[in-house]
Amino acid sequence: MFDPVQLKSFLMVAETGGFTSAGRRLGLQQSTVSQHVRRLEEAAGRRLFLRDTRSVELTAEGEVMLGFARSILDTNERAARYFTNSPVRGRLRFGASEDLVVSELPHILRSFRRAHPMVDLELTVELSGILHEQLAAGALDLVLAKRLGEGDGGRLVWREPLAWAAAEDFRLEPGQPVPIIVYPPPSITRARVIEVLGRSKRPWHIACTSGSLSGLTAAALAGLGVMAHVQGLVPQGLRPVKEDLPPLGDTEFVLSAGRAGQREPGRTLAEAILANGDRLRRGGR
Repeated sequence: MFDPVQLKSFLMVAETGGFTSAGRRLGLQQSTVSQHVRRLEEAAGRRLFLRDTRSVELTAEGEVMLGFARSILDTNERAARYFTNSPVRGRLRFGASEDLVVSELPHILRSFRRAHPMVDLELTVELSGILHEQLAAGALDLVLAKRLGEGDGGRLVWREPLAWAAAEDFRLEPGQPVPIIVYPPPSITRARVIEVLGRSKRPWHIACTSGSLSGLTAAALAGLGVMAHVQGLVPQGLRPVKEDLPPLGDTEFVLSAGRAGQREPGRTLAEAILANGDRLRRGGR
């Protein structure tokens, strides 16, 4: 465990090039800054600076510590902002992908509402493609959805394979078209399913189209066909289908913000979502 106070002094010495100038920037005595750096070196068991009467230079180990110090202090600052009692206020129009209905997102939003009751949070649950369109049109401020494609913006929350899923007793009929259960256009997952089956030259037909995850799940549980879904969030009652179907590859969930989403309410919710990325990935299991 490295002391953030010591890390801050170390970082300031590296940035200013001296203990005296670092002390002035931090409002500390030069001797105090020196003591912080010495204790950090003792904790690390490494020499972090080469010192002489004229200059202070980072050692190779100091260069490594520099990256860690910035990361640790940045995480500390994010945590402090998240748990502070400062009154975050304003309106936030947040869009979430339909895929996340069975994830931990509702609990994360509940905690956010409790911590920031002055934020007027308006939630829209839709297909990822539609959410990106609404964000571009200025109808939403912050969106958590699948990435549209390579090169598209957004801050990565997590990456996970897509999986085929069906009812426990469902079996593909040899030589028959694959019955698929899909969202309507402009669904990103629908486009991936059709592309993958086409590339593998597998015949297919649409057995069910629904704009909601509950509708897709009901069709799959009824044995109408197979659906594609994020591997870690496959709805209960369905099993992964691996036999005789081509892999669907990975999908990425990203946070995308419009201009209003970069204000304090949007930044605060984004930090909460990023801090809980592992919970989202596990789907609450």
